[in-house]
Amino acid sequence: MALPTTPSFRLDGKRALVTGASSGIGQACAAALGEAGAHVVAAARRVDKLKETVGEIAEHGGSAEVLAFDQADLDDMTAALIAQAPFDIVLNSAGIARHGPAAETMPEDYDAVMNVNLRGAYFLSVGAAKGMMKSGRGGSIIHISSQMGHVGGQERAVYCATKFGVEGMVKAMAIEWAAHRIRINTICPTFVMTDFTRKAFEDPERRAWIMDKIKLDRPAEVEDIMGAAVYLASDASAMITGTSLLVDGGWTAG
Repeated sequence: MALPTTPSFRLDGKRALVTGASSGIGQACAAALGEAGAHVVAAARRVDKLKETVGEIAEHGGSAEVLAFDQADLDDMTAALIAQAPFDIVLNSAGIARHGPAAETMPEDYDAVMNVNLRGAYFLSVGAAKGMMKSGRGGSIIHISSQMGHVGGQERAVYCATKFGVEGMVKAMAIEWAAHRIRINTICPTFVMTDFTRKAFEDPERRAWIMDKIKLDRPAEVEDIMGAAVYLASDASAMITGTSLLVDGGWTAG
């Protein structure tokens, strides 16, 4: 009797768009997909930082290029996507936060966070899916969401609203696009040690709250997200769509 063979985690011959690739989780995911064999199109607003990411991927034997666009500007993003060949993998790590008490939220802060985290994510998904439908190859769309798409958080009402929105959006899109062999999922990290979260860890009270919630007793590092990204991008997750991969150290377990 022949034993079954594990599906490949390799991404050779695949084209992968990674947004938010200039730093933090996005940069780490770009590196991970490049290491797995994908040609990475690294996207963000900061071209100088993107060039550093692309250079590092190339130094490690990977293939990558820069694509500059602003995910909050739908015209800019749409034009950039139309000019590109269809992608096999799209990983969205672009995101912003303007934390503060819900009662003090200003409309301009609400709009700024919504425009990137939810509106931008929605139409990036739509643009990516149209390309995948056109190619006939299907593909994998991955959003870096958050554990805050599953629970509430202190002074994070707007941020939670965007991430809960992404979680619902992904479920609906998964149903619509499955017939085209397009999978769409989220990765939901806990607090990851990046420039984005550093202020939270510098506040003793906030740090104590975070560490009390993370059952594995440490914040995440970007490396903790890289394997999840490769998994959801690869054939190893071929039967997974419309769901969340929680990389939260047990935060949402209870």
